[in-house]
Amino acid sequence: MTILDMGHLLLELLRVTMESALVLLQTQRFMLFVCLLMRSSLQVSYTSWFLDAFNYAIATKMDVLNLSIGGPDYLDLPFVEKVWELTANNIIMVSAIGNDGPLYGTLNNPADQSDVIGVGGIDYSDHIASFSSRGMSTWEIPHGYGRVKPDIVAYGREIMGSKISTGCKSLSGTSVASPVVAGVVCLLVSVIPEANRKDILNPASMKQALVEGAAKLSGPNMYEQGAGRVDLLKSYEILKTYQPRASFFPSILDYTDCPYSWPFCHQPLYAGAMPVIFNTTILNGMGAIGFVRSPPTWHPSNEEGNLLSIHFTYSDVIWPWTGYIALHMQIKEEGAQFSGVIEGNVTVAVYSPAAPGEKGPRSSTCVLHLKLKVVPTPPRSKRVLWDQFHSIKYPPGYIPRDSLDVRNDILDWHGDHLHTNFHIMFNMLRDAGYYVETLGSPLTCFDANQYGTLLLVDLEDEYFTEEIEKLRDDVINTGLGLAVFAEWYNVDTMVKMRFFDDNTRSWWTPVTGGANIPALNDLLAPFEIAFGDKILNGDFSINGEQSRYASGTDIVKFPGGGYLHSFPFLDSSESGATQNILSSSLTRADSPILGLLEMGKGRIAVYGDSNCLDSSHMVTNCYWLLRKILDFTSKNIKDPVLFLNSARRDTPLYQDDNQLPSRRTDVNFSTYSAVVGKELVCRSDSSFEVWGTKGYGLQVRGRNRRLPGYPVIDLGSGSNSTVETSDMKQPNLTGKKKDDSSGNKYLGLFYGEDLDMPVLVASQWLVPSIVAVSGLLLFLILWRLRQRRRRRRKGSGSGRFGNL
Repeated sequence: MTILDMGHLLLELLRVTMESALVLLQTQRFMLFVCLLMRSSLQVSYTSWFLDAFNYAIATKMDVLNLSIGGPDYLDLPFVEKVWELTANNIIMVSAIGNDGPLYGTLNNPADQSDVIGVGGIDYSDHIASFSSRGMSTWEIPHGYGRVKPDIVAYGREIMGSKISTGCKSLSGTSVASPVVAGVVCLLVSVIPEANRKDILNPASMKQALVEGAAKLSGPNMYEQGAGRVDLLKSYEILKTYQPRASFFPSILDYTDCPYSWPFCHQPLYAGAMPVIFNTTILNGMGAIGFVRSPPTWHPSNEEGNLLSIHFTYSDVIWPWTGYIALHMQIKEEGAQFSGVIEGNVTVAVYSPAAPGEKGPRSSTCVLHLKLKVVPTPPRSKRVLWDQFHSIKYPPGYIPRDSLDVRNDILDWHGDHLHTNFHIMFNMLRDAGYYVETLGSPLTCFDANQYGTLLLVDLEDEYFTEEIEKLRDDVINTGLGLAVFAEWYNVDTMVKMRFFDDNTRSWWTPVTGGANIPALNDLLAPFEIAFGDKILNGDFSINGEQSRYASGTDIVKFPGGGYLHSFPFLDSSESGATQNILSSSLTRADSPILGLLEMGKGRIAVYGDSNCLDSSHMVTNCYWLLRKILDFTSKNIKDPVLFLNSARRDTPLYQDDNQLPSRRTDVNFSTYSAVVGKELVCRSDSSFEVWGTKGYGLQVRGRNRRLPGYPVIDLGSGSNSTVETSDMKQPNLTGKKKDDSSGNKYLGLFYGEDLDMPVLVASQWLVPSIVAVSGLLLFLILWRLRQRRRRRRKGSGSGRFGNL
C-alpha cells in the first residue's frame, strides 16, 4: 500500500516503476514482457521476429506485454491477427502510439487497435509532448470515422532510466511512456486478490480502469490525450470494487466541451448536412467474446431530441474484448431552423457466455451520453464539401509522399482527412465562417444545390463515368463551385521511387504520383482543363503573399476567357532534370499553376500543389489563397489580386490529349481503388443512403476479416449490422429526397451492376412483395373459379329440380 500511496510520484520515475514490476515477477508469479525488437544499426525490424516473441508470450502465459515499437501498417495481417490471439489469451498489451507528432493521423500499429492500450507521452508540466503521435485512427477511412486514440498518456519526456552498462540516462519518447503504464498495470493487478484475479483481470477490464480513472488534461483534445493522464490511485479504486461489465470509450460526446471534443465541438450539427460520424469502442470486461443483444437505441432527454436522426452501424460480435458502435448523426428536415442543444443517451445491451461456475450469461448495458449543438442550416455559399472518397492512402497502396524534398518519409500515410493532416486547414475554414462536410461516397451522392464549393485536394483514385457527367452538370447548370488542388505526377519519377522491401521480400512501386493526374484530367475534361507531368519547385509571390511551390504540377490546358497565373519554376522531374543538365545551367521557365474560370452558372479554380494545405510536410501555407478561391467559387467575389487583366487569357491554352500524362500500365490499380472494378454505390456517409437496407450502406469488400471495427462489413453471417432508430425516416428505396432536387436524377445509376443488390433487395422488400402479390393473385384465381363453379351448380340444379 505504501507504493500505491506514492501515486503520481511513481509515474515520474520509470526506473522505480520497472523495479516494482520486477518485484512482482519474483514474488507474485506475475509475468511482464517488455518487447523491443529492433536492429539498432538499421532501425528496422521484421514481422517474423514479433510473431516468435508473441508466441513465446502466449506459451509462457504472460500477463502483461509492453511493446515500445510500431509502424503504420495496420494491414500486416500476420502481425495484427497474432495481436488478437495474444489479447484473446488474456494478455494485456500496452503499446506506444509513436513519435510522429505533432502531426495528426500518425498512430502506429498495434497501439491503434482497440484491444490494445495505446499510450501517448506528456512532459512534467502535463503538456502533450511534441513528439507524441496524434489520432484519429485511419483504418476506417473513407467509409467510416476513426477511433479516439491514444487511450491514455503518461510521462515520457526526460525520464531517468538505467543504462545498459551502469548508471542512468535521460530518456524521451512514447517508447518510454508505454513501459511506465505497463508498470502501472502490474501494480494494479497486484491489488486484485489472486483467488478471483482470473474472473476480473483481462485486457478490457484493465483498459476500463485506466481510462475511467485517468485525469483529463485541460487544453489537449481527445486525439491528443485520449482519456487523459494515467492516475494510479483512481484506477486502483475502480479495480478494487470492479464487477465485470461492458462500457463505451469514450462514453461522452459533448459539443460544448471544447477543445477536448474537437473537431465535433468546432462545427455544430444542422439539417441537410452529410452524416456526422462518431465512432466509439465497446469495452467488454465480461469475456473475450460478447454479443449485442438488441440494436442500439437513442433516448432523447427532451422533445427537441426527436429532431436528431441516428443511423447506427455496429459489431454484433465483440471479439477479442472489444467492438464498436458508429453513430451517423443528422438533423431532420423539420429542424432546419432549430437552434439549441440536444441531449440524450444511446444505449446498447451486451452479453457474454457464462463464466465457469455461473448459471446464466453475463449481461451489461453500455451508455453513451450525447450533448449536441444544433444551428439553423447555413446558406449554400458557406457550405463546402470535402471529397474523401477519392483519397487512397498507405496501406494498402504505396502512395508516395507529396513533397519530394522530404527524403526520410516516403509514404503518404496520414489519412488525408479534414481531421488528420488537414486539421489546421479545417480550423481555418471554420474560423472563416465556412461549414465543411465530408463525403465518403462517389460524387453522384450529394445534392449540388446545397453546397457552394466542392473541394478536391490531393486525390489519387479514379472516377466513374457517371461522376464526370454529374459534376459537369452540377457546375454548369446547378452553379456548384469547384476548387481543385492537385499534386505532382511523373511516371519516370515514380519508377525511380521503386524499392525492395526486406520485410515482405517484394518490390514496392508507387501506384500513382502525389495525385492521380490522368484521372483528374478526365474529370476536368468537360471544362477543357488539364494538368501536366512537370514537378515544379520554387518560391513565388502574389501581391506580397510569399508562397512555396513544393513538388507541384503545371496547367497545360485551359480555356480562353479565364485567368491564368504563371511563375518561373525549376522542373525537378526526371525528364525535366535531364533537360536542365543538358542545357548546362539550371534555368527557370514560366509555368502556369493557378487558373480561375467561370463556366455556365458555376465557377472553377485549379491549383497544381496541395502541400501548402497539408500539415504533414508544409513549407509555407496558402490558406490565404484558399480563402480567396472559396470567395470566388462559393460567393462569386473576385479578388483584384487574382483577377488581374494581365492574367486573363483571350485564347485557350491547348495541348493534345495524347500528350497529356498517361496512366501506368504495369500497376493493377483495381487492387487499391474504390472505383476501378467496383460498383457505383451511395453509402451511409452520404445524404442519399438507402435507409434501412441492412449490411448494404457501408460495404467494404476484400477486408471483411482483417480489421475489427470497420464501420460496416457484410460478412453474410450477421456479424455486423446497420440499424435505424425508430423515429427515423421510413426506407427510401429510390434514394430520392422528397423534394426530388437536381442531382437526384443520377441516383438510378447507384445500383449499377452490384452483385449483392439482388440479394439485399430481395431480403428487404422484393421477396415479401412477390409473395404478397402472388398470394393475392392466387386468391383472386381461386375466388373466380369458385364463382364459376357456383354458377354451374345453380344452373344444373334448376334443371334437375325442374325435371322432378
